Amino acid sequence: MDHELPAIIQGGMGVGVSGWRLARAVARAGQLGVVSGTGLDLVLTRRLQVGDPGGHTRRALELFPISGVAERILQRYYVPGGKAPDQPFRSKPMPAVHPSRLLEELLVVSNFVEIFLAKEGHHGLVGINYLEKIQLPLLPSLYGAMLAGVDYVLMGAGIPKAVPGILDHMSQGEPVRQKLNVEGAQAGEDFATSFDSVAFSGGQVSKVARPRFVAIISSATLGTMLARRSDGRVDGFVVEGFRAGGHNAPPRGPLQLNSSGEPVYGERDVADLAAVRAIGLPFWLAGGYATPHELAEACQAGAAGVQVGTAFAFCDESDLAPDLKRRALEASLANEARVLTDPLASPTGFPFKVLQLADTLSDQATYEGRQRRCDLGYLRQAYRTQEGTLGWRCAAEPVEDFVAKGGAASETVGRKCLCNALLSNIGLGQLQPEGKIEKPLITSGDDVAQVARFLRSGALSYRAIDVIQQILPDVLDPDILTGSVCESSLEGCQEAVLQDG
Repeated sequence: MDHELPAIIQGGMGVGVSGWRLARAVARAGQLGVVSGTGLDLVLTRRLQVGDPGGHTRRALELFPISGVAERILQRYYVPGGKAPDQPFRSKPMPAVHPSRLLEELLVVSNFVEIFLAKEGHHGLVGINYLEKIQLPLLPSLYGAMLAGVDYVLMGAGIPKAVPGILDHMSQGEPVRQKLNVEGAQAGEDFATSFDSVAFSGGQVSKVARPRFVAIISSATLGTMLARRSDGRVDGFVVEGFRAGGHNAPPRGPLQLNSSGEPVYGERDVADLAAVRAIGLPFWLAGGYATPHELAEACQAGAAGVQVGTAFAFCDESDLAPDLKRRALEASLANEARVLTDPLASPTGFPFKVLQLADTLSDQATYEGRQRRCDLGYLRQAYRTQEGTLGWRCAAEPVEDFVAKGGAASETVGRKCLCNALLSNIGLGQLQPEGKIEKPLITSGDDVAQVARFLRSGALSYRAIDVIQQILPDVLDPDILTGSVCESSLEGCQEAVLQDG
């Protein structure tokens, strides 16, 4: 893959906020469009159950290259015209170490569909973002994305040093395995999941192109380790600061909270960019860099560009529910948009940025009114049982269940079911047995306070191209740029403006 590096990487925001529409719009503008790879099997099955508006999913399924697979999924999940509002979504298998054939097919196909649609009709670059913390779906998901020709794989929320080698082997049609992070595992124990693409495809597909791998890091130390010790080639880094949305790295040293209950970050938590630059690989800066000034500063520091998430999360092409976009933009216009870095919300234990919005799980009363359950299972933690087998628990499941599995009740305090809430963010929330649809929980970077700046005069919404146009035009001073990266990016932006009017 020989191409110019993008000046802007559009952040991969899950679940489904960074869908194929957003990634396609950004890629057509000459930047790197990124889809979120989290929970795509669930997104696929629910899109089909609401009738596949526009027929896009079915169009992609028709071109899936392994015979029989798409037909089985359509037969099981597609509901012409959509399910009735008073009916719950049909379930799918939960993530598993040894997935059933159905689950493997859903993982491969859903990632294929999302990348296929994002790449359809243009020659721009498309990537996919995964969380290292969510290990069980990864191998079949990677294969599905690679089948569709994904250009970049981006990965954070952990230390993904095994993934570059997995991409190398998978591209050659070789079986792959991934060691699982298991709490309490003893020396010499080997818990792993595996995938054989040749066996899965019945020999119909042998080799696929190897995408570039970009690790999302918060420090030069982690970047240096990944560059030197990963199983395969690392192609670059996104250096993400604590102003970014989603999961943040915890502060270094003992945890201290401010008066609002948020983790306190300091100078030790700011990445040493000179040290990152010395690694010798391309890097992008993330977390509050969605202005020409910040892009220019990034370029001066040696970066290839910036990653931008929040600005794209609220644009027309994102799959965030329209009402939630409207309310967030209204709050931004009124200077009332506020994000809390919640040290407890995520079952992963990582700090999690939460937009404070009424009638979402950010509201304490709404959170307390939800009945705890773990029926999707993406964020469960693997642990070693007393018998030496694998067990699974989630700090957001019913407290008595978590404690019965050896967890401490104190670990459940304030934990929120992100799996269900993030599906509700994109209008695919489950109708639970008590007759309530799961409430949303929006994650956003600190930049949401100023996101209304992308609105044109009198407008109530904005497009992805508006974000790109605002960030790029003022950085063409050759004394600022590192090569022709930003200049070539502007050309792609201008071409997209002409096409879109």
